[in-house]
Amino acid sequence: MKLVKPKKYLGQHFLKDQKIAQDIANTVDLIPEIPILEVGPGMGVLTQYLLPKERPIKVVDLDTESIFYLYEEFPALKNDIIEADFLAMNLNQVFDGKPFVLTGNYPYNISSQIFFKMLDNKEIIPLCTGMIQKEVAERIAAKPGKKTYGILSVLIQAWYDVEYLFTVSEKVFNPPPKVKSAVISMKRNNVSALGCDEKLFKQVVKTTFNQRRKTLRNSIKPILGKNSPITEDDIFMKRPEQLSVEEFIKITNLVEKELQNT
Repeated sequence: MKLVKPKKYLGQHFLKDQKIAQDIANTVDLIPEIPILEVGPGMGVLTQYLLPKERPIKVVDLDTESIFYLYEEFPALKNDIIEADFLAMNLNQVFDGKPFVLTGNYPYNISSQIFFKMLDNKEIIPLCTGMIQKEVAERIAAKPGKKTYGILSVLIQAWYDVEYLFTVSEKVFNPPPKVKSAVISMKRNNVSALGCDEKLFKQVVKTTFNQRRKTLRNSIKPILGKNSPITEDDIFMKRPEQLSVEEFIKITNLVEKELQNT
């Protein structure tokens, strides 16, 4: 069967290096036994190394050409190949509400959206691994004080332990992307509740990082208004990239209390 042609509008860059594919597949072993959902399998370079793990596996791809290729090359997966937009899927229906590992060579153009969806379904995704742009991987894994520390860093690290595993050269893809790639692992931590209003937490994080060069005293104004007394607290003199997840939780509680009093 002829090979699938990479489609730019889908952000497809097909991995050619078998050793790297096997190394990515092995990242799912951090949590064994539970099912696996692979996003964007393409021609199955990663799928072929997931199948021998003797765990329920489903793959989802939006590309019809890839779907036909997978039907031909992986007949054992016939009933587990899903042609759909991952971002539009109800993930509770994939394995009847059971937890699963999320993995894949993620489409570069929607990788951040994939991880926001992971966060929305964190109770059934105890582990997420895979390959993304190196820049995005660095942002997710960044610690406070780093220039790459931002919205993704805080929101994901609030719920997941992140590990930057290894860098992948652009030369091992067809077509080669213009950026390097990286493989990461995100494993659910022991946090069951943040100890603050989670919706407000997201709002605080996103609002302050949207003006990351300003101190929180100024960047928090869209939420609190211009002359809120709580911004006199020393913590509001910091910039968002200086704050840990715990400090963002503290600020969220201060903001909530202030909003209730106004």
